Amino acid sequence: MAEQFPTLPDVSFAEKDPQQVIADIIGGYEEVTRRPLQTADPVRLFLLSLAYIIIGQRQQIDAAGKSNLLAYAKGPFLDHLGNLRRTPRHEAAPAITTVRFELSTVLASAVGIPAGTRVTADGQLYWRTTVPEQIDPGQLYVDVPVEALTKGEAGNGLEPGEINQLVDPIPFVVKVHNTTVTQGGADREDDEPYRLRIYNAPAAFSTAGPTDAYEYWAYTASSAIADVRADSPTPGVARVCVLLQGGEIPDQTVLDAVDAALSPSDKRPLCDSVQVVAPEAESYDIAFTYYVRRQDQGSLAQIQERVGQAVDEYIAWQRAKLGRDIDPGELNALVRAAGAKRLVITSPTYTVLDRLHVAQEAAVSVAYGGVEDE
Repeated sequence: MAEQFPTLPDVSFAEKDPQQVIADIIGGYEEVTRRPLQTADPVRLFLLSLAYIIIGQRQQIDAAGKSNLLAYAKGPFLDHLGNLRRTPRHEAAPAITTVRFELSTVLASAVGIPAGTRVTADGQLYWRTTVPEQIDPGQLYVDVPVEALTKGEAGNGLEPGEINQLVDPIPFVVKVHNTTVTQGGADREDDEPYRLRIYNAPAAFSTAGPTDAYEYWAYTASSAIADVRADSPTPGVARVCVLLQGGEIPDQTVLDAVDAALSPSDKRPLCDSVQVVAPEAESYDIAFTYYVRRQDQGSLAQIQERVGQAVDEYIAWQRAKLGRDIDPGELNALVRAAGAKRLVITSPTYTVLDRLHVAQEAAVSVAYGGVEDE
């Protein structure tokens, strides 16, 4: 499946260069009347006022034509192109996790946990159970899936135990806490990833037998998914690996959602056994010393700030794709573009990654080595 939209030649549906339009109108008048127009001629001023209207119309014509092409369409126009391929835009999605409801003591009767029971970490962002559950007789707790009531990325990243307040009291339930990191929340899908999904939509014309089809249907599970790799380690087994935005490794709740998107009989070939897996993290350190040109010493504070931003950009770049090799060359390029003269990189070293691995930074150490002459 294509990982980026192809580069195509630019197209134009109407001449909209203001100087060219004005030259055509004035030149046409002078050619027909055989009378040159001076700068302050009332006829010239009138024609310029018409040119202003025509230039605006030309721009509208060009924009309207381009809105019918996938490479140029934006906003609602892109939504309409997606509709032609039955590929709707991902709306904002809530973060999800699992919350454990615990009793004060073991009971002889069941305790119900209604769907919609609310919990919170801070009294601002609330979560609700998505299915009814119960703590069976003789059991002390039950784990229940929950989702954030506020959709978007705001609910991501809460560590286990942070959601620990029960909003809707349940008799005998004395403790609640999330057992997994909250993840999967996503804002409404931006134009660029949506454009690429529309471009890849023909992969869905088959059931999820080809690699591209499995990857396409996996992306439909959530807009929080950043990258997907599908392969077949053994005959009859389709293995699908999923990475979330920001290089986050998905937990079982997200993997189950992807599995649900791939499992229907109209998506999965009858003979395939689907395995949805999380990528393995490949840890690496960042350690380097950088030097600045002597003539740039007056801008040292700005350069140091940009170097820090370059390191963050490199970390995000390494985490963004499955199987992306750990490449110190990219780090060198980014830091030098930020204003450094040269780098002495201790780590990382170039490391080839398997397609189901993702680079995850560990220790980060950046040192300023001083100024140097050219």
